[in-house]
Amino acid sequence: MRIGYYAHHHGSGHCRQADKLAALLPSELRQRMTVFTSLPNDAYHFSTITDEQIVRLSAEDELPDDVLPGRAGKYWQPNSLHYSPVGNEDIQKRSWQLLDAIYQRQIDLMIVDVSVEVAMLCRTASVPYLYVRLAGERDDMPHLNAFAGALGLLAPYPKALEAAATPDWVRQKTLYLDFLPNKAQSLPSFSEFIDKLMTLSENGATKQQLCSHASADKAIYDHDKANPQTSVKTHIATVIKGYGGHEAIDAKLPELRQLLPDAIIVSLGPINEEVRHCVDIAAHVDDVTPFIAYSNLLLMACGLNGIAQVYDYATPLVVLPDVRPHREQEVMAEALIERGRALSWAQFMAQTSHMDSQNGTSFLSMSDKTISNEQAALTDHQTNQAAQNFMDSIADYISVNAWFQEWLLPQLGLKPEK
Repeated sequence: MRIGYYAHHHGSGHCRQADKLAALLPSELRQRMTVFTSLPNDAYHFSTITDEQIVRLSAEDELPDDVLPGRAGKYWQPNSLHYSPVGNEDIQKRSWQLLDAIYQRQIDLMIVDVSVEVAMLCRTASVPYLYVRLAGERDDMPHLNAFAGALGLLAPYPKALEAAATPDWVRQKTLYLDFLPNKAQSLPSFSEFIDKLMTLSENGATKQQLCSHASADKAIYDHDKANPQTSVKTHIATVIKGYGGHEAIDAKLPELRQLLPDAIIVSLGPINEEVRHCVDIAAHVDDVTPFIAYSNLLLMACGLNGIAQVYDYATPLVVLPDVRPHREQEVMAEALIERGRALSWAQFMAQTSHMDSQNGTSFLSMSDKTISNEQAALTDHQTNQAAQNFMDSIADYISVNAWFQEWLLPQLGLKPEK
């Protein structure tokens, strides 16, 4: 089957999800996949999709001469849509671009990630589609209509992290793909990681601290060569931020510095200049995996791709969700906390303060762990079998009808009315 993937332009995460799914297809079928997005070319660089496979859509912003704005009120907007300007030439053009490319490229099945309006356009044009369900409380009428109009729903996260309020019929219609695997990269040794931190640091005292810790760790390693593992004594707290919003986490950096006065605090991603003095290292890196594997503590928001990277590691995690529509990150944070995989900021503060008041033991000392290259990697680079099975089914079938009847419906345990 030929697959079309609509990737929303808010952030780069939707394009990254398309990239991850494409990587699970055989190369000859991967070349037949088309991505539709209005995200600019320089905002995300695909690793598995070529430029010829991307249809850059016109924007959907409101224009001064629109007949009606995108949200015109109760009596001027269909209940099935979130946003629908009338008389908008850009949206008219992007709708034509979508339908024309679907027809010209003979797209058999669309994956919509995410847009109620694109889903409704596909259903009206009789184009089969699957709808990507993000975390959060999406029980409004437009979302429920988009879910009902889909052949099936895709959740790129584990079923265990599903929102408690999700209706049963939505759960049953959902294929849970777990977190999609990240591109495999070799994990450097702990010593190489420390060397990397030294190159990123502009502070002499921090370099000296890293050097002394590295020497101590080597001495422990040499003392017991029968155990090929290094006991980590470097207390490193890593703060990971994306470009979709970092102000809330930056606002916590002074408190983090106060709570962990002796730790090496690393900030990855954008940072406000007024709090830069609260961290020892502020940098932009291409691969955050070593920081995830070797830190004693991670502080981050709850974006889908970020949580997917850290979920299978044992590193203690403190989550500070961004405020997003439909409580997307808040619901993810609540699920992680409930399962014991993460602490809220309030829980972290309470635990750290309690430890210090009891016996002077810091939270980071309690999180010391023994690390080897093999152990630190855990399952992050292993194949996600649920996602692989889904993409294999796409590769195995030529007909959407046959795939829907013979593969998808048995997976869901559903049968549409005739």
